Amino acid sequence: MKQQSITSLPPSPEAERRARMIKYTVAMTIRVACIFAMLFARGWWLAVFAAGAIFLPYIAVVLANAQGSGRAGHVVRPDRALPAGPSAPPAAPPSDEGDGLR
Repeated sequence: MKQQSITSLPPSPEAERRARMIKYTVAMTIRVACIFAMLFARGWWLAVFAAGAIFLPYIAVVLANAQGSGRAGHVVRPDRALPAGPSAPPAAPPSDEGDGLR
């Protein structure tokens, strides 16, 4: 029988939400930097920063909502870790034939 481990459990909803918010905040910070850089850029750099400002919101949402981080393994449920039934049939009850109390 395999032992249940706390490391095989997925992250808590609060930890997952916090990780998604951090990813989204980083992407949006880069987007704001791209918008600010567009004010001073010239030539093809302007196109690079404009593309970043346009496409980063989509990328940020996709990254933030991506399921799973690859760290969580398969969760073993306790009901599947237990044996399905007894390994041997139950013993027969003792018979009263030999005591002579009739």
